[in-house]
Amino acid sequence: MAEIHVMREDLLPPKEPPRRHLISIGDLERADVERLLGTARSFERSLERELKKLPTLRGKTVVNVFYESSTRTSSSFELAAKRLSADTMSIKSTGSSVDKGESLKDTALTLGAYDPDVIVIRHPQIGAPQLVARYTGAHIVNAGDGKHQHPTQALLDLYTISEELGRIDGLHVAIVGDVLHSRVARSNIQALALMGARVTLVGPPPLIPRGIEAMGCEVSYEIDAIKAADVVYVLRMQRERMAEGANYVPSLREYTARWGVTPERLRPGQKVMHPGPMNRGVEIDPVVADAADALIERQVRSGLVVRMAVLYDLLTHGPVGVQAAALHEIGAA
Repeated sequence: MAEIHVMREDLLPPKEPPRRHLISIGDLERADVERLLGTARSFERSLERELKKLPTLRGKTVVNVFYESSTRTSSSFELAAKRLSADTMSIKSTGSSVDKGESLKDTALTLGAYDPDVIVIRHPQIGAPQLVARYTGAHIVNAGDGKHQHPTQALLDLYTISEELGRIDGLHVAIVGDVLHSRVARSNIQALALMGARVTLVGPPPLIPRGIEAMGCEVSYEIDAIKAADVVYVLRMQRERMAEGANYVPSLREYTARWGVTPERLRPGQKVMHPGPMNRGVEIDPVVADAADALIERQVRSGLVVRMAVLYDLLTHGPVGVQAAALHEIGAA
């Protein structure tokens, strides 16, 4: 009879799975995106019920830390956590110890002492989410770091497109405006390319980064290029990120005249998106923003269920069975 050898490590309890974060679209494979969108779809059905709250994350703590102004992202993350029954705490830099000169490292150490399960962070400096991940034991979600990444915005945009047009693969998306300072543009270029869409960037030459074609997109400096797209994604001029005295365009009036998205520059049936906040009458005509083909309000609704899916995905034991579990809980509730 063969001998059975028991190794010492076999007697130890299984190790905790490694912490997972969502810091960049580059953290995801296509299968990850498909799983998250499927889970969001399941959660969207739960919002049709009279009782919208699910017990899924009861006993978990989600901390939202926002060093920059936000309405849509901060409110949707907070509501997403509450809809999943998690405890939430929201911290803004104004009125906190940051006003007194506290470093991000010390803020992270302070938050880590509360043993949160997830920290959602928005910060003006690129790399801030990685630093918080280094000094806490929480799962980290990047809600925007400088002009680098905004992965949940890209996911909610994919979800919106998929729900409205039935697919992403093979679609043509034109991203128009201030790409240079836009973390949304960078995340969307990666996400759309990952899912098989064609992306064209349109805008003034000073606002299109040199060499960005290496990310898998095309570039045009003529606004007429948007007519070939299935979806026109409009970006605002991010003047708060522009160096003082820098003149990327002669004036906002000239920008509007040459690159503003107006009804005349669109063809019938084109879908229009905008991450917000909008500058009506600058990058987008009010008639376009309020038209039936505008998906801007749909993006806001998508943000809630996609962020529910992200929190749920990070706080379960890996990707296997996440969508099935969500469907079971929603059906049983």
